[in-house]
Order: sequence, then C-alpha cells, then structure tokens
Amino acid sequence: MTAFDELMVFQRETEALAQVAGRLSWDQETMMPRGAAPQRAEESAALETVLHARRVDPKVGDWLATIDEANLDDVGRAQLRHIRRSHARAIKVPAALASRIARLTSEAQGIWAAARAAEDVRAFVPTLSEVITLKREEGLALSAGGDVYDAMLNDYEPGATGAELEAMFGALRPELSSLREAVREAEAPPRLEGRFDEAAQMKLTRQLAKTFGYDMSMGRVDKAVHPFSSGSGLDVRITTRTNELDPFNCFYSTIHEVGHACYEQGIDRAFLLTPLGAGVSMGVHESQSRIYENQFGRSRPFTGWLYGQMREAFGDFGVPDEDVFYRIVNRVSDGYVRTEADELQYNLHVLLRFDLERALMQGNLQVSELEAAWNDRFRADFGYDVDKPSNGVLQDVHWSVGLFGYFPTYTLGNVYAGCLYDALRDDIHTLDTDLAQGNTSAATGWLRQKVQTHGGLYEPRQLIAQAAGKSASETPLLAYLQRKFSQLYNL
Repeated sequence: MTAFDELMVFQRETEALAQVAGRLSWDQETMMPRGAAPQRAEESAALETVLHARRVDPKVGDWLATIDEANLDDVGRAQLRHIRRSHARAIKVPAALASRIARLTSEAQGIWAAARAAEDVRAFVPTLSEVITLKREEGLALSAGGDVYDAMLNDYEPGATGAELEAMFGALRPELSSLREAVREAEAPPRLEGRFDEAAQMKLTRQLAKTFGYDMSMGRVDKAVHPFSSGSGLDVRITTRTNELDPFNCFYSTIHEVGHACYEQGIDRAFLLTPLGAGVSMGVHESQSRIYENQFGRSRPFTGWLYGQMREAFGDFGVPDEDVFYRIVNRVSDGYVRTEADELQYNLHVLLRFDLERALMQGNLQVSELEAAWNDRFRADFGYDVDKPSNGVLQDVHWSVGLFGYFPTYTLGNVYAGCLYDALRDDIHTLDTDLAQGNTSAATGWLRQKVQTHGGLYEPRQLIAQAAGKSASETPLLAYLQRKFSQLYNL
C-alpha cells in the first residue's frame, strides 16, 4: 500500500467520524430531549477531541511529506490539497482550545434558544462574549498575524477575503436599496390570507422536495426552529418549519434546503467519505439552495404549477389566478427575519450581519454594544425599528455556535446563483415550459453536471467560472433582480 493509499484510508475514517458529529448536531436540533443538553455538550466535546487528534496526527504530516504528487492524477492532487489545508489549520489550533469551543458552542446553542424565547438579550450576552473570546483566540492562531476575520472566512469560502467581499457588497448595497425604495413606493400585491393546515403543508412540502430531485431513500424531512441541511453522500437530511398563517415559509424553506441536499446527494460517489465528498464552499452551497428557491421556485412558470398544487391541497384559498399568486409569492414586505425575507431585501439582512461580525472579530465592536449597533443599522437600512430581540440580534443561531465568517457566504451564494442562472438559461431553452409543468429535471440536471458532481475537486471561484463561463460578479444578480422586480411592480 502506498503512502497515498494509507493516508486516504486514515482520512476516510476521519470523515466518517465527522459525519457522526454532524448527526449529533442534527439530533440536537430535531429530536434530542431538552434536558440532555449538558450531556450532549460533553459528547460533542469528546468527539471533537478525537477528530482534532486525528487531524493533527504526525502520521498525516509524514504521509504528506512522503507522497510524490507527480504520481497522482487530478483527483489525487485535489484530495491532497484539501488534506494539507485541513492539517495546516488543525495544527495551528491547540487541542484544548478546539475542545473548549466544541463544548461551549454546544451549551451556547441551548442558552441562545432560551434567551430568544424569553426575549432576553442580557441572558445571552455573557455566553456570546465567551464564544467570541474563544473564536478570536482561534482566529489569532489561524491568521499568524494576519486578519482574524479572513482566517475565519477561509473556513467557509477558501480564498475569499473580507476586503474583497466588502467591495462586492459595497457595489450591491446602494443598488438594492434604491430598487427597494422604488418598490416600496409602488402598489403592493395582496397578501396571502387564511389558515393552512400544517399537516397538509408537510405533505406538500415532501412532494416539493421530490419535485426538485431530493432522494428520500437517502434523506428525510423533519421540523426544526431553524431550517437546515445536514450530512453528505448517502445520508443527507433536511428540516423545515410550519406556520399555519404562512405556508410559503414551509415550502420555500424546504426548496432552499433541498438545494443544499441535492448538492450533497449529487456529488460523485467515488468521492464518498473523502475531502472531495462534500460541497466545496458555503458560497457554492448557497448558490444551489438560492437558485432552487428563487430563480426556479419563485419564477412565474413554477409558481403557476405550485398554485395548482396548493389548490389541490387546500381547496380555494382566496387567490383568483396564477398571475396574482406569482405576485403574492414575490411580494416585497417589511419584515425583520432574514430567513423569511423576500428575494429583493434578503441580501440587505446579510450585509448587516457581515459588517457587525467583522467588527466583533476585529475588536471594533463589543458584545455589550451589539444589540444597539444591530438596531441602529437595521433602522438605517430598513426604515423602521426592531420590535423585539427574537426579530433582531437573537434571531439567528449562527453566532451561538461559533459560525463567524459564515454569513457573507449567503450573499456570495446569491452572486454565484446569478452567474449560473445566466448560463443555464442560455443552455436550456425549454426551462420555462419545463418549470410550468413542475418538471425541474433539466435545470437540476444541468446544475448536477456543471457544479454538484465535482464536490471539492475545484476551488470555489474556479468551479463557478467553469460552470458559468465567466468570473463571478455581482452584475448578473443585480440585472436579474432589476428585471424581475421592475416587471412585477411596473417600475
């Protein structure tokens, strides 16, 4: 057995253990008894200790030093690239720190949930301060004197920098704000009224998952406070949530998470339980969920089909025709919650979080000042005040579990989706006809071939450039949003 073969055997075991850790997190969000949280924190910390020990194992360094890349094919070299990156990161972070972060963030998740339910920011501030202290310590270890936030960002979008994203987002924000103001001054579509049985919502949402290609023999749909996708390869699970007054929350959360899940299910099986067997970055991951949710799911052709499905599920629900339904689905409305935001305003929510978390990590904003900073920025961006903490600084789980550097990948994913959609429309001339029949196979098949099957084989920007035929830019996204909402609101 060659050194490379030995390394890959070892790596597959590490990847398998990481999947077990992910399953613990899934269980914590869906089925775990609330009283089990302290024990789960210990379990997560113990498993993280084992994983960290494997990632820093001197044998990995020895194998990496021994292997001659000239003897490997492109796949082998890509595997080594990921393993080297992971190993270099791991050896910079002390095992004790990794374990402390795992234990604290597991505990913090429950503390955040309780504070959110009680609308009590002060109950969460001490814990969040601890999380930030440990994550900054980790960032300092990773950055080796460089930018702490860039080091964190690299965990989710390799190669990206805060300065680069600041420039991209700086180009997006004024255009989005201008379009938003024009839309708010125009006549708004009606709202969806009535009550929608939650069991019927779950039945239709599972149908939607299958419509978009989600393989339920290797997945499942459950309910959680915060919808998410978990796992890879042969076990990819999603969650959604229901609200009897807002079935779109359920349906579009599901389509969004199915985009993530189909990415993981679509990766070449030869990459299973290897570094290439997962999405290459969170930005690319988000490009899949957002193009499924928005460019496909909120399009006029697909909403026409969905209108018929909803009439079958709920009877006459007060919307006279498909055109009105399309306008209701894409209604731009005031709101506080990122995950419920319309397509036009969504990125403004993300840019707020990007600026605040970057300031926190760079030491320019204290946790004690965070709620006021959030509320001030929200008022400036959206024109009204946050009404309660669960609609403000406590609404997202990300910071409680230490996911700093994650938020900007949501907007980066929208940027990537805009680029991919341009190329996809050029290639699939039957797209609108297909979607009007509830047939997503050509569109999702194109994404599987161009993006999903490759897993981690290419770097994120390289993958998007190959698939879209051009380098990533915010221009296609802005053009798409301008075109769509100008037509919807007769601007």
